[in-house]
Amino acid sequence: MNHMEQTKRQKSLDIDEEKWVYDSSVDHKGRVPVRASTGAWKASLFIIAIEFSERLSYFGLATSLIIYLTKVIHQDLKIAVKSVNYWSGVTTMMPLLGGFLADAYLGQFSTVLASSIVYLLGLLLLTMSRLVPGLKPCDSGLCHEPYKVHEVVFFIAVYLISIATGGHKPSLESFGANQFDDDHPEERKKKMSFFNWWNSGLCCGLLLGVTVIVYIQDQVSWAAADITLSAVMASTIAIFCMGRPFYRYRKATGSPLTPMLQVIVAAIAKRNVPYPSDPDQLYEVPESDKTRMRLLFHTDKLKFLDKAAIIDDKQNKEEEKLKNNPWRLATVTRVEEMKLILNMIPIWLTTLPFGICVAQTATFFIKQSTTMNRKVFHNFIIPPASVFALAAIGTIISITFYDRLLVPFLRKVTGNERGLKILQRIGFGMIFSTITMVIAALVERKRLNIVEKNPLEGSISMSVLWLAPQFLIIGIGDGFTLVGLQEYFYDQVPDSMRSLGIAFYLSVIGAANFLSSLLITLVDHITEKGGKSWFGKDLNSSRLDYFYGLLAVITMANLGVYVFVARKYSYKNVQRTTMAVADCCKGDSIEAMA
Repeated sequence: MNHMEQTKRQKSLDIDEEKWVYDSSVDHKGRVPVRASTGAWKASLFIIAIEFSERLSYFGLATSLIIYLTKVIHQDLKIAVKSVNYWSGVTTMMPLLGGFLADAYLGQFSTVLASSIVYLLGLLLLTMSRLVPGLKPCDSGLCHEPYKVHEVVFFIAVYLISIATGGHKPSLESFGANQFDDDHPEERKKKMSFFNWWNSGLCCGLLLGVTVIVYIQDQVSWAAADITLSAVMASTIAIFCMGRPFYRYRKATGSPLTPMLQVIVAAIAKRNVPYPSDPDQLYEVPESDKTRMRLLFHTDKLKFLDKAAIIDDKQNKEEEKLKNNPWRLATVTRVEEMKLILNMIPIWLTTLPFGICVAQTATFFIKQSTTMNRKVFHNFIIPPASVFALAAIGTIISITFYDRLLVPFLRKVTGNERGLKILQRIGFGMIFSTITMVIAALVERKRLNIVEKNPLEGSISMSVLWLAPQFLIIGIGDGFTLVGLQEYFYDQVPDSMRSLGIAFYLSVIGAANFLSSLLITLVDHITEKGGKSWFGKDLNSSRLDYFYGLLAVITMANLGVYVFVARKYSYKNVQRTTMAVADCCKGDSIEAMA
């Protein structure tokens, strides 16, 4: 009879879990979400729509920024490239602040909404800088030297967009991934595909940004493109708000950095306490105190931190008091979360060279296209920045191939739910960055040879399609490495740091942009001492082929270091999920939850 009761109770729990979502999320009224009517793809489509709009705007601006700075604001090539790298660096480092605020205080939904409004204000200010007479570059159509006020307003607008991206990117992507329940088998599989299809939507926005928007900039006017982007952003903000009843929300849990600091303080305080003979003696959340949270298995790495979870003789006497003092006693799960963050640092560092290669696509690669023959299809002239569309096509091809063909095959062969391990996927993509730089060096050497033979005509006789291989190959690499980095940093951070996890991924690109500028400065300084700088006033007086060769050597050497680090890495190991039915009667306000 007792066994029958347990069986009935288990069936009841299974039915309950199919109906309700017990992953610490709530619906828009603060209740436990109903699985059938919230989350998963039905919610993610609204989220992907606003991501499409943001990427349309971002790449429509980012890929043409180098051209605007050199042709309208008349910056030298070196200064313009540094300006683009600084802007890109700030844009991709700001998510560290935005992700922290979303996880700790504001919630993901509120952060996305506020950031989208700031983004729209930036686009409107950019539009005004092209249309309002007192803010325009100059009174006549052709500017030999723009007004200073235009330059100031222009940079305020683009950095306003940069700040908005800081809150938008980490919050939106983690908000989308949070629509899938990790503890539900079907939703967990869908979540593995989410990052692939998220990036497909991103690439669609990128494609239109570097084709349609860039074409409007090139053939109509900069102002017409800005008006288009503002209208699209305003409409997708409305669409995003329409999805509010379908979303699953997570409460902001306070600063995720505090528990890590508590682990360090507790470990230092007990530095002289001996390790227990059995790791099971380390402190973990008591059964009576467990709520909806995922516990982690103990690992043997970074054992010094384990001391934070040791209960010594003195603490045994005061255990009840200490349970409420996390600065003296941390749980195994908190200790393991701290280890996860520390273990990420080598991975983060060894992916920076790949980011430096990616940084060249929006600067030197685009600038190269301006010196080449861009006539295709019955004398149709491709705008310079539109060549970047080839990178997006490469990414879409690799994502589709990986998700639809490679993953199902590898699941059968390896038995791994993901197909490839995340770090294997990242490393495989890094190989393409080395190949890209080798090909880019060879193509640039060919272009310079043509310039040398005919200095007056330059490389205008060389088709821009010579750049296609380097764009396509770096795009294929992005489909493995960048998508893998998104999944890695989202999946491997503590559950309370999901937005910050996406920010860590973006910070790889941000730091790489700053490093790219630093590398250009160093190489310029060293080669100038040797007689002639690799970076002249324009491309024809530069030696980008040498610079690309240097990057190929750096990425190749770094790949060996990455493989060594990745083989030593221990993945996040979830012990169990405990679930408690939330109080469905509580009607907390959406601002507190989102």
